[in-house]
Amino acid sequence: MSNTLFDCSGKVALVTGGNSGIGLGFATGIARMGGDVAIWSNNPANDSAAREKLAAAGAGRVRCYEVDVSDEAAVMRGFEQLIDDFGRVDCIVANAGMPPNAASFLDLESEKWHALLAVNLHGAFYTLRHGARWMVKRAKDGEPGGSLVFCGSLSMFQGHPGTSNYATAKGGVGAMVRTIAVELGEFGIRANTVAPGFTKTGIMAGLDAETTAKMDDHYASRTPLHRPGTPEDFEGIAAYLCSDASRFHSGDTLVIDGASLVLPAQAV
Repeated sequence: MSNTLFDCSGKVALVTGGNSGIGLGFATGIARMGGDVAIWSNNPANDSAAREKLAAAGAGRVRCYEVDVSDEAAVMRGFEQLIDDFGRVDCIVANAGMPPNAASFLDLESEKWHALLAVNLHGAFYTLRHGARWMVKRAKDGEPGGSLVFCGSLSMFQGHPGTSNYATAKGGVGAMVRTIAVELGEFGIRANTVAPGFTKTGIMAGLDAETTAKMDDHYASRTPLHRPGTPEDFEGIAAYLCSDASRFHSGDTLVIDGASLVLPAQAV
């Protein structure tokens, strides 16, 4: 028997958008605790490096798949392939998403509104619902349990200019997660949201050093822990939520932001 509280050995976790950024941070945390990891992404160019990192971190098995979460049929096929390859799924992290894509609410074109919601809102719904169906089936066969995780955002709580469709998706799925927690509790399935603060990811790799330094200083000044987040900051919470250590934790939104959400504006 393992003496590690966040032991994930024997568990199979799916992380969408998991081959880079915060998604790879989630996946790495589970891998470090011995879990098997499946990655869905739309950018297979990052798969090889992600696979190597997860294997080196200690993952039992690692598989990468190209799945467009905005396509419900693709999500269904993706789960069928995952079950064929791994035999089960114990944890699903719905992390795939697009960044905000408009300067302001007034300038937000309907096409951009729908394009983002197709991934961030509908894609998360397809992923969590179809994954939950596999978990319920297993529960009815005598093995209850499972963990559903959604990657939210501070935009669930704050009004950021230019993020109206992004915030709508994050807030909407966050509310859905709470209903899932209530509905699926009878099957031992728990559902939670992780809400990251500003986090430095590969998206910033193309910025020049001066711009990067200014962004670091800006967010550090507004974060009590005096730095922006990194993907590594999400390893622990992913391992916790995947493991049995979180077996009684459901219906929650866990904010990982260095306490920036609770910092009063007048204190800055």
